[in-house]
Amino acid sequence: MRFRAFWRLLALVPFTVALAPGGTALGATAELGVRHRIDVTISAEPDAPILSRLKGAKGELSFTVRLSANSKESKFFGMLRPSFPDIFVPDGAGKALVQQTKLWEEEVCHQRRGLPKVTVTQLSGHFADGEGRIEISAINRHIGVLVPPDELTPGIKLDPGSDSFGVFYAFRAQTRNSRLNVDLKIYPIDCFL
Repeated sequence: MRFRAFWRLLALVPFTVALAPGGTALGATAELGVRHRIDVTISAEPDAPILSRLKGAKGELSFTVRLSANSKESKFFGMLRPSFPDIFVPDGAGKALVQQTKLWEEEVCHQRRGLPKVTVTQLSGHFADGEGRIEISAINRHIGVLVPPDELTPGIKLDPGSDSFGVFYAFRAQTRNSRLNVDLKIYPIDCFL
């Protein structure tokens, strides 16, 4: 009796091997990769001119982000130019001008090769109309060019954290005179290659 059970079990082995995916051994796992998502939030410092003079005023902002995300499976380099046409200045400093918004997301899973390189290079816009209008025109420094009046300082590293989308790494670009912050969150999303 035991002898027949052994042979039946032995007969199932070739059938089980035939069902295994080609090229992988039984029990082997797929290689873990990553894809990235970048979100943006725009806020004002407590001492920002728009908060002290223009509470409730309507405005618009746009900025330029240079993005380089290269791997063997996926190559992306370019300038992203999001704009936010209907912004209202909040009543207090703790509220964002632009709520967290998806800026870019990779579609292809790739090998782990570090974070994408992201730099905010320009921020422009205006708040209010008429006599009290405040113009925003901030750029980052360039070699051989005078320092801009409203200098944009990119690449300020913030503490990593996690939220409903997962773990993130955060970076800030801040304007010197207009006191605005562009916060970028980079989410590494695990996936299988």
